[in-house]
Amino acid sequence: MTPYIWLAIMLFCLVTEAITPQLTTIWFAAGALIALLVSLVAPTLLWLHIVLFLSVSVVLLLFTRPLAHKFLNAKKVPTNADRVLGQEALVTEEINNLLETGLVSVKGACWSARSADGLPIAKNEIVIVRAIEGVKLIVEEQDSSN
Repeated sequence: MTPYIWLAIMLFCLVTEAITPQLTTIWFAAGALIALLVSLVAPTLLWLHIVLFLSVSVVLLLFTRPLAHKFLNAKKVPTNADRVLGQEALVTEEINNLLETGLVSVKGACWSARSADGLPIAKNEIVIVRAIEGVKLIVEEQDSSN
C-alpha cells in the first residue's frame, strides 16, 4: 500500500510543479521517488520511507535550489521598451497619479505614464522617462536648466 501513497505524492508534486511558474515542488517529488523505490524493497519500514523522503527533499532543496534559481534567472533579456529609459517624452494627456491619468509620446509610441514625484504634470510638457513599471512609464519633469 505504501508504494501507492508515495506514487500519489510524487505525481501530486509533479503536477503542481507543471502548473506553477517557479520551482516549488520538484524537490519533494524527488524525495517521494526515493521513498517509493525504498518502499518497493522494504515495504514494512514506513519510518525509513518518511525519513528518506524528508531528508532527500530537504537536501535537494538546500543544495540545488540556489543553483537552479541562479541558472534559470541568469539571463535577463532586455526588451525594446528598455530603450525609452532616459529619453525625453511629450506629455499628451495631463499626468495625475491620483486620478490615474496620463499619456506620453516617446519615440513615436504612446505610453501610459505616472509622475515619479506624484505631482501632476501638464499637457505639452517635456518629461524624462526614469523607469518602467508594468505598462506605465514613470517620468519626471525635465529640469528647466537643461
